[in-house]
Amino acid sequence: MEWACCVVSLTSFFRQRAKQELNVDLPPARRFAVGNVFFAQDDHLLQEGKRIFEDTMKTLTGLSLAGWREVPVDSKCLGRTAKAFEPRIFQPFIIAADDLTHREFEAKLFFLRKKATNAATFTAGIPFYICSLSSRTITYKGMMNSMALPQYYLDLGDTAFGSHVALVHSRFSTNTFPAWRRAHPYRYLCHNGEINTIRGNVNWMRAREGVMSSEVLGPELADCFPIYESDQSDSGILDNILEVLHLSGRSLPEAMMLVVPEAWERSAVMSPEKRDMYKAMSSVMEPWDGPAMMAFTDGDTLGACLDRNGLRPARFYVTKGNKLVASSEAGVLATIPSQDVVKKGRLQPGKMFYVDYKEKRIIDDTEFKEMMIRKHPWSEYVKAQVTIEDLGKIKDHSSRKQQGGGSMDSHTPSFGSSVGDGEYMLSLTRNREFQGQRYTNFRESTRLPLLRAFGYTQEKLEMIL
Repeated sequence: MEWACCVVSLTSFFRQRAKQELNVDLPPARRFAVGNVFFAQDDHLLQEGKRIFEDTMKTLTGLSLAGWREVPVDSKCLGRTAKAFEPRIFQPFIIAADDLTHREFEAKLFFLRKKATNAATFTAGIPFYICSLSSRTITYKGMMNSMALPQYYLDLGDTAFGSHVALVHSRFSTNTFPAWRRAHPYRYLCHNGEINTIRGNVNWMRAREGVMSSEVLGPELADCFPIYESDQSDSGILDNILEVLHLSGRSLPEAMMLVVPEAWERSAVMSPEKRDMYKAMSSVMEPWDGPAMMAFTDGDTLGACLDRNGLRPARFYVTKGNKLVASSEAGVLATIPSQDVVKKGRLQPGKMFYVDYKEKRIIDDTEFKEMMIRKHPWSEYVKAQVTIEDLGKIKDHSSRKQQGGGSMDSHTPSFGSSVGDGEYMLSLTRNREFQGQRYTNFRESTRLPLLRAFGYTQEKLEMIL
């Protein structure tokens, strides 16, 4: 069973359709959002799904629904299985309040999608999936091959439809059960390959939710847990993580570098500054290892990267007409005359490049990572890190204290504690405040407090180690 999908930018096409079909005048670009939402074919379940979406939106200030547009499709190109599970597809048109910044608007749309999805999950028998919901891009996907995608979605075959960016993917389902929702690209990402560390990555992300926070997304982020969609494929889960990293304030290329780093630990040619950058980043996120070639876009940037294993091909062309074509295979587009190609090449392991549409140029791996090295004092961050060896010193110190008459509850180590001079940032005694919480009648030395890293207690950490 084949899947196909494309991510394209929101253009004036949608403003025209809103006026013609809904009699709605939309505001300028980036002040309105459009999404594609999969609903059930049954009318009652369809209305219930819309109600969940609209009720959720009423809980978020600054958003107003201009109307629903049913996406025109031609089902004759679908196969038997795809036809049996075909959803009804509607586009909500959402307008931002004047006092919302663009970043706040995108954050509200993220909250709306996550909360509505969670609400629909608790309503049995409601098929509901939001393919995308953004003021920058929109996703068209389905259980079909790539040639059938513009035949099925009549929007894509419309001569008035256009986009400055297109992220396209087609695959044959092998290790994932086929479904309309699992076609990728998702919202930001598609890839060729697989994430072989996915189980560990998911476990760490689940553990982080206990301490996860964002100044940009605020306390409402906690209402969106779990961050990842557990019924998605490895690429879908990675897309979820990229989304929250990006919406929290990182650029999309920076988020990609965080989750797909170079092989830096034993590199003999990497500069100390660059190694410190990767070491500091490794304390925030462990690598999502392939083999995988990944392409990404948010409408403002479009790029590709290769994981540090480098076992998937990634080739690109740049033409005289300022077009960039990148693919996991050479010769995907046979219509590019060789005389029009000004540059071509392939990605190396751990490298990336991307187009910045605001600057209207391609930024290569060297330039981007030099910018990132200068962005933060990474070496200072590394010096402030606490390592496993430091934890061992704390444990030895605590053991000596206990043997000398000290108590475990008066010297409880934690991540972030200052070690080396015997001074400890945490001193837990009866009725003392610990991490903003008040512990009373603390008498059992074996019931240690939660450490600040992912909510583990010291005893659980020792058991794991």
